[in-house]
Amino acid sequence: MKKFIPLAILALLIVPAYVVAARSDTASGPKPSIVLIHGAWADGSSWSGVIQRLQERGYTVYAPPNPLRGLTSDSAYIASFLQTISGPIILVGHSYGGAVITNAATGNPNVKALVYIDAFAPDQGESLATLSSVPPPPGQSPSCVSGDPTQVFNFVPLTGGDIDLYIKPSLFPSCFANDLPPNEGAVLASTQRPFALSALSQTSGVPAWKTIPSFYLVGTIDRAIPPFAQLFMAHRANATIVEVRGSHLVMISHPRAVADLINQAAQTVSGNSNANSGLTLAPAAL
Repeated sequence: MKKFIPLAILALLIVPAYVVAARSDTASGPKPSIVLIHGAWADGSSWSGVIQRLQERGYTVYAPPNPLRGLTSDSAYIASFLQTISGPIILVGHSYGGAVITNAATGNPNVKALVYIDAFAPDQGESLATLSSVPPPPGQSPSCVSGDPTQVFNFVPLTGGDIDLYIKPSLFPSCFANDLPPNEGAVLASTQRPFALSALSQTSGVPAWKTIPSFYLVGTIDRAIPPFAQLFMAHRANATIVEVRGSHLVMISHPRAVADLINQAAQTVSGNSNANSGLTLAPAAL
């Protein structure tokens, strides 16, 4: 009988440890869905490399079309799309898509984190025009789309008085895709979707980043939304910040870094922040 006592003690030591581990796993809750919102002059295909990596990690991923008609209507559309998803959501926006998620997530309790990728994160009353007009610090360059509009855009008049804007194909590769091969930038220039001129002046509502945890990836060689502007918005949102040597299209040139940050956001809000993301995240410091 004495031979069985050590085994019984060992069993008592092992079983509680197993139970604790099991509870730890289940306490993290259901895996969130990932919703990716593209920016102006783009479509959902810009997320292809990121989607592949997120799906390999077991996430359900959505990349709905952003209408690009105006901040009010675009945010309302994405907000309606989010209502079709049950369970927790990680909402991700690139460029103008950041302004859209800032408004679309407000009041939605299922949105657990916002992830900004080279993106606008406006405060209430701000527009893309006001954020883009902030002069750069000494020694830094302004946005590559802030110059003479006739040298930056092609204009297509619309019924009702609005105008569709296209980035001039000759400018697109160097402005948006300066870390991609020129031929790839040329393809993206040819397939760009237009952005309504009236969208530039529409102001943001109450920003969701004031109440929802935020994460921000800064492309340090972004020429469309310069790093100084990105860092200002990221710090203001009290976001967790990652810097990557990438262009404005960092989700195409560095899809793994983008997927890693999204995964880190999902793990953090799920209460399992020890997951290996492959990135070291630096909290924003004012």
